Amino acid sequence: MKQLLGSFLRIATTVAVALAVVVTVLGLLVRQPSARVIPFQGIERADPARLEAHVRFLSDEVRPRNTRHPEMLDRAARYIADLLAATGGRVELQPYRAGGVACRNVRTRFGPEDGDLLVVGAHYDVCGDLPGADDNASGVAGLLEIARLLSTHAPAVPVELVAFSTEEPPFFGGMDMGSAVHVADLLQRKVPVAGMICLEMIGYFTDDVVPAPWLLALVYPRTGDFVTVVGRWQDRRLVSQIKAGVKGAGGVRVCSFTGPPILGADLSDHRNYWYAGFPAVMVTDTAYLRNPRYHTSLDLPETLDYRRMAAVVDGVFNAIVTMQPSR
Repeated sequence: MKQLLGSFLRIATTVAVALAVVVTVLGLLVRQPSARVIPFQGIERADPARLEAHVRFLSDEVRPRNTRHPEMLDRAARYIADLLAATGGRVELQPYRAGGVACRNVRTRFGPEDGDLLVVGAHYDVCGDLPGADDNASGVAGLLEIARLLSTHAPAVPVELVAFSTEEPPFFGGMDMGSAVHVADLLQRKVPVAGMICLEMIGYFTDDVVPAPWLLALVYPRTGDFVTVVGRWQDRRLVSQIKAGVKGAGGVRVCSFTGPPILGADLSDHRNYWYAGFPAVMVTDTAYLRNPRYHTSLDLPETLDYRRMAAVVDGVFNAIVTMQPSR
């Protein structure tokens, strides 16, 4: 009996050690730990008050923003276009139709005319008749602040900022997504693309422990005080650049996921750039994995952390302005 018990304990210990090794290796592969840091290069920092003002306007004044209320989508597009124009960027409207409704992406360019293009985008529509403060007024506010910062520090590579009109259902996953329209235009014009950065929910943070799938809980922090850069294995260089930029800017913890599109890793506009063969990443506060107000009427401006949101914007901006042209 003692011999059987000893054999069982040895087998159980071996299995436990093997599982621990597998989890550790997988954790290292998906988290891509790195000591690389890019010191902050900006002249100015993102302004939490400006970010809050943008979120409040989009969530309160132009609610709801979807194709059932095209006048609100138009008002949001005008707001975004006016602020982008004020930064000195070259603003263009990209009209298209989604579900029979006239829509438009708003885009602007910074940096040199020639070279592989870096796209930074965020959708400004909402799911249903909801305020959509985190999802995704936060991403649009971040896009507007990045434009303001780029006006003070020109990037070395051509950068196109795009506010997409239709990302949410019923358009998600189809060719009527604003980002799908943008990708189709890039492909038609044969524009060389260095990569795409998608800002998708960047404003909700908490120092409390948040529920998470058990496998993620083994690899990632249990508290909701970090921002995540999400990419596939082939996007790891871009993931590393964004992480290093956020680390150097300071003010918020940054993690990454580098792996297959599981657990919602492809649930935003970057998916369309993946399918076109372009490197792309999503910068996110992990959305529904953290924010209990996701896709509810409680996704309100006062629930966001604008200080840490500004740190995310600083980090993405820092990564952009330190990117170098392809050789």
